[in-house]
Amino acid sequence: MIIALFIFSIGLLPLVLALNVIKMYKGSELGIALLLFMISITLWQIDIGVLYLKDILSKDLILFIFRFFRIGSTLVVPLTFYIVYIILKKHSPNIKNSFLHHLLLLLFNPKIIWLLSIWGLIVYFINWTKWGIEGLTPVRIMNTDTQLYFPIYGELHFLYILHTGSMLFLLITVVVVSKGIQHNTLISFLRTFSFCALLLLITGFLNFIPGTGAVLSSIGVIIFTSIIIFSFVKLNNLMTINYNLLSERQKKLDFLGDVSASLVHEVKNNLQIIKAYSQMLPESTPLPKDSEHMVKMIQLATKQLEDLTFNYTDYLNKKSINFKNVDLNEIISESMTIVNEIINERRVGINFEKKYKPLIVYANSTYLKQVFINLIKNSCEAITDENESRKIDISTDIVGEKIIIDISDSGHGIPVAQWESIFDPFISSKEIGMGIGLPFVRKIIFEHRGEIFVLSSSREGTTFRMLLPQYEFSK
Repeated sequence: MIIALFIFSIGLLPLVLALNVIKMYKGSELGIALLLFMISITLWQIDIGVLYLKDILSKDLILFIFRFFRIGSTLVVPLTFYIVYIILKKHSPNIKNSFLHHLLLLLFNPKIIWLLSIWGLIVYFINWTKWGIEGLTPVRIMNTDTQLYFPIYGELHFLYILHTGSMLFLLITVVVVSKGIQHNTLISFLRTFSFCALLLLITGFLNFIPGTGAVLSSIGVIIFTSIIIFSFVKLNNLMTINYNLLSERQKKLDFLGDVSASLVHEVKNNLQIIKAYSQMLPESTPLPKDSEHMVKMIQLATKQLEDLTFNYTDYLNKKSINFKNVDLNEIISESMTIVNEIINERRVGINFEKKYKPLIVYANSTYLKQVFINLIKNSCEAITDENESRKIDISTDIVGEKIIIDISDSGHGIPVAQWESIFDPFISSKEIGMGIGLPFVRKIIFEHRGEIFVLSSSREGTTFRMLLPQYEFSK
C-alpha cells in the first residue's frame, strides 16, 4: 500500500510540470504536445502503482485498471512523433544534409501521425485480450518480503514492446533535428528532454523483468521530472531575460522612429533638388553614354529614396504599411541595379538564381527593395581585400506558404555571440556605422509577418535567411 502511494505521488510530478508547461507556452503547439507527454507518464505511473494494491483490491479489478491505464505508455510514442513533427514544421530547422532533411519531412507528416496513433490504439486494445495480457500472477520482489502482481503476457505482447521500443529511434531523431534550430535555449531543452526520456525508457523496460519491482522505473521518473523542471526554470529565466532585452530594443526603436521622423522632412527637401537637377542636366547639354548611365542611376536611386520617404511618412501617419502581390524577382533585381556601382567598386561578383518565374510575394515593394539594398551593401562591405573569394549568392525557395530567401557572402563572418545583437539599434562593427541598417531590415520583415536571422557564419562567409509569407496574411 505504501509503495503504491509512493508511486502514485511520483506520478503526479509530471502532471504538475505539465500544467506549468502550458502556462509558460500559452497557445504553443509544442507546449501542448509536452503537456500530453507528461500526462501520459502520469497515467503510466498509475498503471504501475496499481500492481502493488494486491491486498487492497481484487485481482480482477487490478487487472482491469492495469489494462485501462496502459493507454499512457502506449500513446507516448505517437506523442513523441508529434513533437518531432512540430519541430520540423514550426521551427524550420536547417539540416546541412538536404537528403536527410527531405527524408525527415517525408516521414514526419500528419498522415503518419494518424497512422501511428491508430496503430497505438490497436496495440492498446490487444492488451485487453489474452493475446496481450492473459492475467496476473503474484511475485516477490528480490531480497524483500514485498509482493505485487506481475502480468502474464500473451503471444502478441511483443507488439507492445516493439511499439514502445520505437521511442529510441524517435528520441535520437529529436536530437538530430534540434541541431538545425536557431533558438539555442530551445535546442538545449530538447536535448535534455531526449536524454531524460531515454533514461525513462530504459528504467521502464526493467518493469518487464519479474522480481525487479516498479520502484526503479519510479526513480527514473523522479530523475526525469527533476531535470526537466530545472531545464524549464532555466528556459523560463532566459525567456524573461530575452523579453527584457526586447523591451530595451523596442525603446531604442521608438527613439529611432522619433529621430527619423524629424529627418524625413529635410531629406525630402534635398531630394527635390537632386531630382530636379538630374532631370535638367541631360537637357542642358549632350552627355556621353557613360554620363547618361550615371544620371539614370542617380535618378533610379533618387526615385527609390523618394518612394521610401513617402512610404515612411505614410507609415508614421497611419501606423500601417500598404501591401500587394509583387514579383520578388523584380524587387531583388532592381535592388542589385541600385547598388551595382558599390558591387563593381568592391570587385564583388553577385549571382541571383531565379528558381521561380515569377515569384509572387505579398509585400510592400519599396520597403522590401530597401531591405535587399541594405543586405547586399552589408555583404559587399563584409568582403575585405584579404578575401580571395569575392561573391554574393542570392537564392529563393518555397516551402509550404513561405518563401525562403538566402543571401550568402564570402566575407569575414560574424561571431556566433553577435548573431542576435547585430539586429539591435546603434550597435555596429563599422567605424562610421550608426547601427540602424539591420534593425530597420528586421523591423520591415516583421511588418511583413516574416523572419530574418543569421543562418550560418564562419571565416568562409555568412548566410542570412529571410522568411516571407507567399500569400496575403490575415489581419
